Amino acid sequence: MSDMTMLRIWILVASVVLVAAIIFFGRPKKAGQGRRVPRGDDGMRVEPTLGEQLESELAAGDTPGPMQQGLDLSQGAPPPASSELGKRTTDAFDKIVTLYLAARAGQMLQGADIVVAAERAGLVYGHMGVFHRLVDSHPERGPVFSVANIMKPGSFDIANIHELKTPAIAFFLTLPAPVAALDAWDTMLPTAQRMAELLDGVVLDEQRNAIARQRIAHIRDDLRAYDRQREAPPLTRPGRW
Repeated sequence: MSDMTMLRIWILVASVVLVAAIIFFGRPKKAGQGRRVPRGDDGMRVEPTLGEQLESELAAGDTPGPMQQGLDLSQGAPPPASSELGKRTTDAFDKIVTLYLAARAGQMLQGADIVVAAERAGLVYGHMGVFHRLVDSHPERGPVFSVANIMKPGSFDIANIHELKTPAIAFFLTLPAPVAALDAWDTMLPTAQRMAELLDGVVLDEQRNAIARQRIAHIRDDLRAYDRQREAPPLTRPGRW
């Protein structure tokens, strides 16, 4: 698959996940976060703008996180953003499931803390400069899910990671995945929850609400149906008498 095709995939995914997150984090906060943003009449993505609330949070987020102190990124440095690690094997997808890990009110997630938390949660840094969860022993199958920064351009600049501050990161599961959709979700949710513990953040659904049991059950039912649909044999037209 060409680099141009991968770029187009990234733009589409980013427009659904990252642009929506940026816009909604710029609005006055409720209990949660994140919706999808429609495209313009010409079919092009709508460029995000930062709201006053987000700008004030960025200006106030100067305190380094506890995990950032003493972090030495020269040890076991992640691969460059141009790495093929975590690259999808196909440009075909029909569904995206999203979670957000947001900083608590008045705080920001620190870049170096995110790197450490991602490593502890079993993620790897790779393609497009974001983090990926790969299939054990089979990285060539592509990402089970990926984790991006909600701030433009969505990647994590490892060279300047100590300067990075963001109100949230986005977990996105692009289907079909290299494993069953329900298995991928059952991997993504605990990873987001583990990183939330490490970063002292909160896990939100796509509507900017704290993820609740009822919502989790609904997503699992939806993905279980998705798996059943993909396993079902294609319908055939009945033959003539």
